[in-house]
Amino acid sequence: MATSTLGRDEQRGSVPRQRPKRGGDPEPPSTTAKRKKKRGTPLSAKLAITFGALLMMVSGGAIIGVKTIVGNLEGQIQVDQSESLVDPEASAAPAAPAGKAFEGAFNILLLGIDTRASQKANDARSDTILILHVSKNHDQAYLMSVPRDVNIPGSQQKINGAFTNGLGSNGDWKGGLQSAAKSISKLVGGMTFQAAAVIDFGGFKTFIDALGTVPMCVEAPTKSIHNYMVKGKPKYIGGIADDHAAENYARRSGNPRFVHKTGCREMQGWEALDYARQRYLPDNSGDYGRQRHQQQLIKAMAKKAGSAGVLTDFGKVNELIKAVGKSMLLSLPKGMGVTDFLFTMKDMAGADLVLLKTNAGTYKSIIVNGKYQGEDLGEDTRDMFRAAKNDKLGNYVLLHPEVVNNEK
Repeated sequence: MATSTLGRDEQRGSVPRQRPKRGGDPEPPSTTAKRKKKRGTPLSAKLAITFGALLMMVSGGAIIGVKTIVGNLEGQIQVDQSESLVDPEASAAPAAPAGKAFEGAFNILLLGIDTRASQKANDARSDTILILHVSKNHDQAYLMSVPRDVNIPGSQQKINGAFTNGLGSNGDWKGGLQSAAKSISKLVGGMTFQAAAVIDFGGFKTFIDALGTVPMCVEAPTKSIHNYMVKGKPKYIGGIADDHAAENYARRSGNPRFVHKTGCREMQGWEALDYARQRYLPDNSGDYGRQRHQQQLIKAMAKKAGSAGVLTDFGKVNELIKAVGKSMLLSLPKGMGVTDFLFTMKDMAGADLVLLKTNAGTYKSIIVNGKYQGEDLGEDTRDMFRAAKNDKLGNYVLLHPEVVNNEK
């Protein structure tokens, strides 16, 4: 069993035995003091970390060095040779290429899974859902988020529960991934996924610590619901679910909430992680704002991991690999190994990752009899997903520049 790199209050289990608790009803976009109790913090940055490592550690001068330690990589990462990532009824296109390399445009599904030691194995949800689209010539890459509160097509269940549906009694992540991929494919217009990753939160802190800092920008002062100033130093306090509970704790304890100050700077791992997890934001953008910061962190991680002095330090690369391996299940086409996947992705290392908004970055809520019933996808967002399916995102973004998240 992998050893967690988090503090006691943030302890996560190894992959894939431990799973997060199931949440309650979806949170309405209201910012009033009275809020429904939320499930544990979704994992934002686990995606940033793990995918950033996979994407960037194969670029430039690091290629030769990575080859020397790739045997360690193969042993660390869990691989599922899945041939059923999507529902065949959703699209006539094949789910994966027949060879060992991706040819032409391809899509990768990324699911973020938060695990806790007290959770049942069959009770996991994919609270973070991202789709990476790579263009035909492998020179353009786009990152899109799927709101977790959109309903599964033909169901009243939220899309983040599609992963739970496939877990079975033993909490099989492979079954959960296949179930989620089929539902998400239908939701986004029959898009196929050539590869996928389920990513746990445990490797995040190790990865950030190995990099040292990451460049992040804060657009407005943001109070944390997780970190508080205790004896003049920020400290993580677990078990606080929402903004109202955070204010109550600060008042009772006398420990003020940590504030992320406006501006761009190099953040230490704990601060970047904390900022990307916040959903109670000054602009009231809620989960959509958090999606934006998740994407921002992925881009920051890619920049940092691709910088000189990181990829050329093979001891550090090896440390990053270990962090990835403890937190990932990778699903690849039949016949493709982890090494093949990494070197297929190497051309992307120089591509600028374009971050795209879902629903224009604002709530598109479904309200029935005055009650919040989740989110819908606007027609502009459905057009965006269709453009990705047909490898026309470059044209779509040119005609709709407003969908781009211009994060630094």
